[in-house]
Amino acid sequence: MSNPSLQKLAACRACPRLAGFLDAVRVEHPSYHAAPVPPFGPASARLLIVGLAPGMHGANRTGRPFTGDHAGILLYQTLHRYGFATRSESLSADDGLELLDCRISNAVKCLPPQNKPEPQEVRRCNAHLADELSALPRLRVILALGSVAHRAVLLAHGLKQSAAAFSHGGCHELPGGCLLLDSYHCSRYNTQTRRLTAESFAAVIEAARAQLQRSL
Repeated sequence: MSNPSLQKLAACRACPRLAGFLDAVRVEHPSYHAAPVPPFGPASARLLIVGLAPGMHGANRTGRPFTGDHAGILLYQTLHRYGFATRSESLSADDGLELLDCRISNAVKCLPPQNKPEPQEVRRCNAHLADELSALPRLRVILALGSVAHRAVLLAHGLKQSAAAFSHGGCHELPGGCLLLDSYHCSRYNTQTRRLTAESFAAVIEAARAQLQRSL
């Protein structure tokens, strides 16, 4: 791992609650990744998708965002449909799937208990997100999945939370010319309650594709 930012992330234990929880998970599930989950996708990507945090038996197990859990089903199906992924299903970190002009990360890189990071953990981890943003020279669109990711993107840009309100389908201009798009998170709860449907999520990914085409 030659990337200094990724080395820094891999060694991070800045959040005592999360570090201790991962230590316990590693004992219970020795085959799991059970460490900070790095972003996935090319550094040349123009689209960055930001989720909440790794899931216990998804990214925390596989070491790749949204891989091996329910939340990744709709995400990767839709990314494949709009030409951002080479496959429609993400099963493991070595399954051959590649992202095209797209990168995926999380607001919090470590598994939180009950999938709920505390506000101070989101703030501490924000330095990693800010590093990621600065390392994406062609970035044009950021898609925030959920309000926590939305707020984390604003924080990484040095913006106040009042600068842009989260709303599904919302579009906000960020410093430097990037656009921030919002979507409900593609979690099991949101999809099963139909707060987020395949159609409404596709509309957001389609909007991201359209914005990228305009920036050519």
